[in-house]
Amino acid sequence: MIIQKKSVEKKEVYYATGRRKTSVARVFMSPGTGKISINGKKFEVYFKRAVLQMKINMPLELVEMDKRFDIRATVKGGGLSGQAGAIQHGISRAILKVNPDLKPQLRKATFITRDSRKVERKKYGLRKARKAHPLVKR
Repeated sequence: MIIQKKSVEKKEVYYATGRRKTSVARVFMSPGTGKISINGKKFEVYFKRAVLQMKINMPLELVEMDKRFDIRATVKGGGLSGQAGAIQHGISRAILKVNPDLKPQLRKATFITRDSRKVERKKYGLRKARKAHPLVKR
């Protein structure tokens, strides 16, 4: 009895984490045809707004890798805008693992830099984080 061994090609998977506001995205890039899925859903279904879809595609289009890699992302926390920013950050960091020579190009477009702005907490005695009650002289 002869047992044949099948040669199984192992796909290269690149992993990176992206963050924005209170959102955290785990991004997995593998060679493919350019499909993007987020939390198990199609990219167009998860982000219905064209602006958010464009934001996610920006780093891929910049380095002309939009049709060469499949992207699978899981994202938690925050709202849709923060999640889109976190995925964009994660994709940019994954691209660097594929080709570190693209770093100056991605840095110039500010995709690598983590946007650390968060919502400021509300302080006591104020209406919002900084808005005070109107001053009444008499």
